[in-house]
Amino acid sequence: DLHTHSYPHSDDSFMSVDELIEGSKSLGLDGICLTDHDAFWTEDQIKKLSNRHDFLVIPGCEINTEAGHVLVFGLTKYEFGMHKPEFLQASVDKAGGAMIAAHPYRRRFIEEPAEKPGVRDEMLERAGGDEFFQMCQGLEALNGRGLTIQNQFSRDLGGLLSVSMSAGSDAHKVEQIGTVATEFQRPVTGLADLICELKEGRFQPVDLRQKSVRST
Repeated sequence: DLHTHSYPHSDDSFMSVDELIEGSKSLGLDGICLTDHDAFWTEDQIKKLSNRHDFLVIPGCEINTEAGHVLVFGLTKYEFGMHKPEFLQASVDKAGGAMIAAHPYRRRFIEEPAEKPGVRDEMLERAGGDEFFQMCQGLEALNGRGLTIQNQFSRDLGGLLSVSMSAGSDAHKVEQIGTVATEFQRPVTGLADLICELKEGRFQPVDLRQKSVRST
C-alpha cells in the first residue's frame, strides 16, 4: 500500500501506526508505505516498526503542493518551498527519490458538470496538459477513498499521458485498510528497491475489493 496515514503524524487520521501496520499485515499485504501529511518518519523509527511487527514498512510522505498532493519517497525532512512543484521536484531529484501524483482527479474532475456532453473530455484534456504530471514517475489511478467515477477519471488520465499507474488505500481509519494496493513485478525489500521500481515503471494498480492478491 503506497498511501497511508496514521495519528498523530497525520492529524486527520483516526488510527495509530501500530493499528495501521497490524491491519495491513492481517489482510495479506506484503508491506506498506507511511505517507503522512508533510511529516517524515526517521530511519530509526521505521526500523523499529518493521522489527516490532515483522513487516515491511517503508517511509514516504504526502506533500501538499500548489498543483496537488504528491507521494514522495527518498526525502527525509520537509523544507520550506516544497509547496511549489518545481522546488519539490528539484529536492526529490537531488535525493535520488521518486514522486507519485496522489488522487489526481482532485481539482481537475467535478462530477456534476462532467455529466454534460463534452465537458468531461474537456476536463481530461485540460488535466493532460498539466506539467505537474510530467514531474512525477506515475500517478495514483486507484485511491481507496475515491469514488468509482473519480478513479475512472484518474485511470483515463493515466492512459492519456501513457504513464505508470499505482494504487493506495489513502486509509485514515482501520476499516479503510486493504481496499487497493500496488503490485510490483519485482521484489521490494526496502526504500531503495521501491524507488528503483517506481522509476522503472514496473508496477500496476490492483483493486483488492475485486481480486485476492498479495501486493505491496
